[in-house]
Amino acid sequence: MTSSDPVVQNPTAPAGPAPCEAHVLIVDDDRELCQMLTEYLVTEHFEVTSVHDGGEGLAALRERRYEILVLDVMLPSVSGFDVLRELGADHATPILMLTARGDDIDRIVGLELGADDYLSKPFNPRELVARIRAILRRAANRSTRGTAAPDVLQTGPIVLSLGMHQVRVADRLVTLTGAELRVLELLMRSAGQVISRDAMTEQALGRKLVPYDRSIDTHISNLRRKLDLPPGSHPEIKNVRGSGYMLTAPPT
Repeated sequence: MTSSDPVVQNPTAPAGPAPCEAHVLIVDDDRELCQMLTEYLVTEHFEVTSVHDGGEGLAALRERRYEILVLDVMLPSVSGFDVLRELGADHATPILMLTARGDDIDRIVGLELGADDYLSKPFNPRELVARIRAILRRAANRSTRGTAAPDVLQTGPIVLSLGMHQVRVADRLVTLTGAELRVLELLMRSAGQVISRDAMTEQALGRKLVPYDRSIDTHISNLRRKLDLPPGSHPEIKNVRGSGYMLTAPPT
């Protein structure tokens, strides 16, 4: 094996091993970190492949299917942002982005380009596992959505087709990331009601809201920009100070 070959590690096979939860692709140029994360994830019953450049990551994604991609922003040659642009916001593989601590620009750009969630370095591997499992649960819930919930939601000119993962405003098609679509779905299902940032973080992102976490605010900002609703119109996404966000209901 050369130094550029992907590192693939599977759990050893003790008597009655737990089944593999998912195959994780890690794209990070820090080889020591990749090795440490691989060893930890394997003990948590994940299969892991790690590569060390964005180009290698794209090649790996073309060769086989992974349940989740853990992607560092700062990569040699082909950056994490380049990978996100190449994949597109509607790519089927969920993406957890790794950013430098306190670098809000990287976080915002990554979420805008289609990342499902982010984690700032340095981080506790247990938190990485928790984020991965939260993203996988959301993906599973989307694929097994029951027929009891309506497949098409409409609030004023906004039409959200859940089955097609498609949003239209009047006759205009709007491209949203998976996280933005989940936030919009929450708002539309509760049109006219305030939803707290805590509830939105738990239901749309699958995790607890922690101090200084501005992910929901970023998604709301992106939704406002992409939906491009006229100011003061109904519906509109309103910030209810100290409470959360609300999609106003159009007049009947």
